[in-house]
Amino acid sequence: MKPSHFLPISLAVFAVAIVSCAPFERTTQSDFGKLPDGSSVTQYTLINQSGMQVSVISYGAIITEIVVPDNQGDRRNVIVGSDSMEDYLGRYPAAAVIGRFANRIKNGAFEIDGKPYNVTLNARNNHIHGGVKGFAKVNWTARALPAGEDSAAVELTYTSPHGEEGYPGNLTAKVVYRLSDDNTLSIQYSAETDQPTIVNLTNHAYFNLANEGGFEDHVLWLNAKSYTLTDDQLVPNGAIALVENTPFDFTTPTAIGERHSEIGAPHPGKYDDNFIIAGGGSKLAKAAHVREPVSGRILEVWTDQPGVQLYTGNKRGFCLETQHYPDSINHPHFPSPIVRPDLPFSSETVFAFSVER
Repeated sequence: MKPSHFLPISLAVFAVAIVSCAPFERTTQSDFGKLPDGSSVTQYTLINQSGMQVSVISYGAIITEIVVPDNQGDRRNVIVGSDSMEDYLGRYPAAAVIGRFANRIKNGAFEIDGKPYNVTLNARNNHIHGGVKGFAKVNWTARALPAGEDSAAVELTYTSPHGEEGYPGNLTAKVVYRLSDDNTLSIQYSAETDQPTIVNLTNHAYFNLANEGGFEDHVLWLNAKSYTLTDDQLVPNGAIALVENTPFDFTTPTAIGERHSEIGAPHPGKYDDNFIIAGGGSKLAKAAHVREPVSGRILEVWTDQPGVQLYTGNKRGFCLETQHYPDSINHPHFPSPIVRPDLPFSSETVFAFSVER
């Protein structure tokens, strides 16, 4: 008599067919922790069929991990992230959504249609990244979207009330993270307002394609021949300069840290600069290409935004924040960040991952 765990060949084949046809679970949901007020934070994990996964929590719309394989098939997280809610409640570097206005506004002051506004001062005499809380420190409403044939997505929504951090208008912002089987992560931003206001949304992910150690050997190419100059507090002064023959020239692929020592005031030894994307600002354009030589991991950044901020002030990872130019509301020759009831905000940034073997 055959052991009971053996099946006739025909039944075994049938069983294998059932397993192979089982639906692929593209999205999972779990509890991530609680906020001091007792409200729950939920984590959504998006999974594709190419060995990549992305986890997002409702707090700050933070990406907690992006797991991609290297040239040996080793899957590692390539952003600075944590599995601890306590970390994100502190000063941990987070891949959060930044808003209402990413980057700096000089003196926290601006005008719309001749009416003056003042927003929170939280960077010396200036405003940065939406204020003391901004969008990075609130609990968004999140839901998984129906999976597509080759993708999974989660949508997060936050309504910022009129006067929050000093901004005018009730603003409803939405962010959709979509992971596709071709190892691309699309971030779609949208916002609607009931009165004129300003919007500049980005994600503050700190990347390290090696997963560990420094990022200085990552080779970076930027699609930028110019960048915005700043004052001594890193606020644009309105001038635009060419990158040629400066430490800011990444039009030829260069190791990120190769010229750190050449960077002078106001931010010696690090990049914290807005680069102007050639052909950017209207449709998806390639903004950056990054290669990590050992793992072979490659990151390409595509965006319809006019600028990208390269930040290397944290030794664990570097940022490529797609954006309107900092302080653009106070420089009429910069792309306008004003949104209105009949002119909502809409933008997309794509992080595309691949491997060089």
